[in-house]
Amino acid sequence: MFRFKKLLFLVFLLSFTAFSQEKYTVSGTIYDDSNNETLIGVSIYFPELNTGTTTNEYGFYSVTFPEGTYKVQVSYLGYSTLVETINFKEKGTKNFKLKEEAESLDEIVIEGNVENLNVRTPQMSVNKLTSATIKQIPVVLGEADIIKSLILLPGVTSAGEGASGFNVRGGAADQNLILLDEAIVFNSSHLFGFFSIFNPDVIKDVKLYKGGIPAKYGGRLSSVLDIYQKEGNSKEFNVTGGIGLVSSRLLIEGPIKKEKISFLVGGRSSYAHLFLPLFDNDNTAYFYDLNTKVNYRINDRNSLFFSGYFGKDVFGISDNFVNTYGNKVGNLRWNHLFSDKLFSNLSLIYSDYFYGLTLDFVGFEWDSGITNYNLKYDFKHYLNNKIKLSYGINNIYNKFNPGEIIPNRDDSGIVPEKLIDKYANEFAAYIDAEHKINDKLRLQYGIRYSNFTRLGQDELNIYTNDEAVIYNNEFKKYESAEAIGTESFKRSDVISSFNNLEPRVSMSYILDDNTSVKASYNRMAQYLHLLSNTSSPTPLDVWTPSGKYIKPQLLDQYAIGYFKSLKGGDYSIETEVFYKDIQNRIDYINGANLIANNEIETVILNGKSRAYGLELLLKKNSGKLNGWLAYTLSRSEQLTQGRTADEPGINSGQWYNTPYDKTHDFSINASYELNEKWKFNTNFVFQTGQPTNYPVGQYSIQGLNVPIYDDNRRNADRLPTYHRLDVSATLTPEKNKNRKWQGEWVFGIYNLYGRQNAASINFTQNRETYKNEAIQTSIFGLVPSVTYNFKF
Repeated sequence: MFRFKKLLFLVFLLSFTAFSQEKYTVSGTIYDDSNNETLIGVSIYFPELNTGTTTNEYGFYSVTFPEGTYKVQVSYLGYSTLVETINFKEKGTKNFKLKEEAESLDEIVIEGNVENLNVRTPQMSVNKLTSATIKQIPVVLGEADIIKSLILLPGVTSAGEGASGFNVRGGAADQNLILLDEAIVFNSSHLFGFFSIFNPDVIKDVKLYKGGIPAKYGGRLSSVLDIYQKEGNSKEFNVTGGIGLVSSRLLIEGPIKKEKISFLVGGRSSYAHLFLPLFDNDNTAYFYDLNTKVNYRINDRNSLFFSGYFGKDVFGISDNFVNTYGNKVGNLRWNHLFSDKLFSNLSLIYSDYFYGLTLDFVGFEWDSGITNYNLKYDFKHYLNNKIKLSYGINNIYNKFNPGEIIPNRDDSGIVPEKLIDKYANEFAAYIDAEHKINDKLRLQYGIRYSNFTRLGQDELNIYTNDEAVIYNNEFKKYESAEAIGTESFKRSDVISSFNNLEPRVSMSYILDDNTSVKASYNRMAQYLHLLSNTSSPTPLDVWTPSGKYIKPQLLDQYAIGYFKSLKGGDYSIETEVFYKDIQNRIDYINGANLIANNEIETVILNGKSRAYGLELLLKKNSGKLNGWLAYTLSRSEQLTQGRTADEPGINSGQWYNTPYDKTHDFSINASYELNEKWKFNTNFVFQTGQPTNYPVGQYSIQGLNVPIYDDNRRNADRLPTYHRLDVSATLTPEKNKNRKWQGEWVFGIYNLYGRQNAASINFTQNRETYKNEAIQTSIFGLVPSVTYNFKF
């Protein structure tokens, strides 16, 4: 008994000593030594303690350890690993500056596993891009493109060549939240999808969340594409740019006050339309955009940022038809460090998407768009080395302009008409925790509360039994209901209000130092809807808020995965299985008219959708030959059943393929560095054809054959399989080493074997033979390109 008491006292004494041992916090920021840019996602690892952390979106980190001296390894892909010793004897600030392993032009690559962090972190379904292979990936017309590069990853597809937007895990393009320096971007494409709006010279960090989405993000169901611009070189002036066949770009950055204030201005423009008059062609199609940023590092605890983007597209057929559209965003941010453990970011954000159309031959102009104002305050709280909290609030005020017709000629006879503006407010509060339970198990869990309020508008239609769509039993079809009256509201009135709790949880269980299994669940709500009955969004599509007749979409997504790092991170394997269930997915009645429709609720039904699949990603992260192989096997389906037993629903109330269902999606990207002068890149893409509808018969009227489509067979057919091979070669002159001006030539061939991939197939009658025929439309054949990139 005496020995037991003595042992118990000894255990208590040791425990008291361990818990009473004073702990100290060291925090700081990690920079690129060449330009003082902060670095996102840098690994800070303490080998003696077998633990570490990574920097946040602003390059900040914080660690807390008992008193002592510890070795630290600071590592980041493309930079030399820094090894130092830190003495934890008091609170302090410790900043690090990393040097690039080799001087090169800024590019973008898929980041490899650094210290196997991807294996250990509970976050899954995430692909990260930082500055090194987008410029190397061969793309059409030689214009480096972030969106086109994302499509090479598992679970990400597009509607085809010349199509805007992208689809993630069987979701629609409007279900992607796209953020540029935290500002919402509603249209990510130039020239109807041929280019993306993101200038690769300006981009610092890109991260795509496909699942396991942290609680700080909300408002969309399928993915979050979070993009940060560079901050500007605060050490010296730099100019970077490129000259291509159809467009050029230029980036100027430098210090306003060295080490304190820096600026960045980047511009890009296409100019192929300037050559059209040489071919007696008065049509036009061009774009331009401008990126700006100012960074003021006030002191170690405070920084101010202002960033902006403006982009515009112009497409015209003679002077009779002119289409203009684009994005404008601005963000004023304040980073503040309350303590060594509490980091904050306050943002005031403006975002605007506008669409204009001029029809001179008719005599009117059309104008529409969406504008929002966003106030958000985010905190990162480093409680200790086992628990980190993220929490904050977010409020977005939206104004929707569905459209306005304005006569532009006195003799046009067009009557001015303004569709009714709509207003809504979206508020959210969240808390999220990263929790290291032990050396094997790590969790990330949180919850988001969202409230969406549809605010008053000038007029709102009233329908019998609140049903804006009716079913005609005589003709066996859905029809738009006739309004029986209207009601008016003040702007401060509440038409509808929705509240949702959105839990999120992810976990990783480490099997060994190189292997882990992960699982995640997230629930998300989407209150804004893009009205489009095409497979790819167009600038004419209109955003509309949830309200009395349109319910918010709700998602439940489950995923489980296996992750393994091989040969010290030189190779890696990632495989995931996912299932998505979506309630209140918008569907359209047959013959729905979405353009300039002031009663849009009369062509919409609420259904549901689901998507499920398997993703595989094999990567080679180092060596002269590197790249990845991605494969996705998936289904994406939609179901809209009848509201009563007498109604058949859409497609006879049966599941049918969504327009973005791709059963098989396979891609390979490879890069080979022959020597210091030559580097070769290639990618191959293979996808199941896009769902579509073919005629099931025909009838003749006055000698004209008219194809018949079955309304109860939605998306039952498919376009031919899509595949292509692209190659490029990069030549870096040897004289780059001995001068400030550095340049490189990039030669590329898009679609090397000239595959005529079908963008659409239309069925018409041949005017000579009077027989029906299928006409395939293809956007690109073989397309060569050459681009000169420079930096000085």
